[in-house]
Amino acid sequence: MTARITRVNPVELHEPPGYHHITVVEAGRMAFLAGQCPIGRDGALVGAGDLAAQIDQVVANAHVALAAVDAGPSDVTRSHIYVVTDDAAVLHAAWNRLRASAIGPAFTTASTLLGVSQLGFIGQLIEVDLTAALRG
Repeated sequence: MTARITRVNPVELHEPPGYHHITVVEAGRMAFLAGQCPIGRDGALVGAGDLAAQIDQVVANAHVALAAVDAGPSDVTRSHIYVVTDDAAVLHAAWNRLRASAIGPAFTTASTLLGVSQLGFIGQLIEVDLTAALRG
């Protein structure tokens, strides 16, 4: 059984840039992924100082984590994206790279993009937190 996911943009609210204001899930099971970091399988930070490389690693990690619970990007119902920056242009570029990635459909759902001052690993520039509705 596939979870029923409905995404809504009320006409009374502004048109969001690619995501939806509301995601409704009619499902019995959910997966809450830990924040996916730009850490390789060896435990080392990937792409020190390179946001694009770190985004690519986060995308790869998130893809593996979703697959581990038999989910894909279209099953994501909520995303939180944290980027170490106070520059709106950097946030915009990160958003665009994520939307164009292999897990891009994950970001058409209810999403929040935040600029933050620091993340958990030294040199870490991005973290992505996903929630997915599971099938069956």
